[in-house]
Amino acid sequence: MKKPSRRFSRSASSCAFTLLLVGAAAPARPATPSYPQMAPLSQYLMTDRAAEIALAKSAAPAAISDHATVLVLERTGYVTAVKGQNGFVCAVERSWMSPFDGTLFWDPKLRGPICFNPQAAKSILPMTYKRTELVLHGQTREQIKKDIEAAIASKQFPPLEPGAMSYMMSKQGFLDDQAGHWMSHLMFYTAVNVDWGADQSGSPVMLNPQFNGKPEPVNVLMIHVSKWSDGSDSQEMQ
Repeated sequence: MKKPSRRFSRSASSCAFTLLLVGAAAPARPATPSYPQMAPLSQYLMTDRAAEIALAKSAAPAAISDHATVLVLERTGYVTAVKGQNGFVCAVERSWMSPFDGTLFWDPKLRGPICFNPQAAKSILPMTYKRTELVLHGQTREQIKKDIEAAIASKQFPPLEPGAMSYMMSKQGFLDDQAGHWMSHLMFYTAVNVDWGADQSGSPVMLNPQFNGKPEPVNVLMIHVSKWSDGSDSQEMQ
């Protein structure tokens, strides 16, 4: 089977899944979303708490995730399931961490294991909390975006911490209907005017428009790594 492009598909999250989780250089997708509205909340939840903890921890090597705080998603939002000691925070992002114009924004299957370093836990994770809070209040995609824009305008989010990054090295997640768990990678969060040569010919850096100023004022830059979090070899796509 032909492997998909290494570039971040517009239907993947980042995000954040990424979920999570999609890319500016990818071919255009149909304008009609594959998932036009939110499914019942139960479809986004994981009934096995231990399985969600394990999935979240699979985002980073055990030397990091074994000492990290681990979050799980409940009907009231993300809660701490494991209290860590190293400042890292691991969670499983859902599809609403995708770009607002992404086709999989409401995909209930999407699971994006991610481990934020201490700087990202302070300045990026609050964006995950906020989107999730608005989702759980039953807001539409359009309402969520407007509320995020208002939160940014009123400076409700903490400033971006220098050095903020996250691990997405799990081969157990599900980021895209076509690409599955996609590729093992690291994500670095910068201001939107920062240029790392992303998506240039020969550059290992890719731009993930999970936020990209739409509306969160953050760039997400990604670099593929050759190992999964368990140490096994990683291919660009599996």
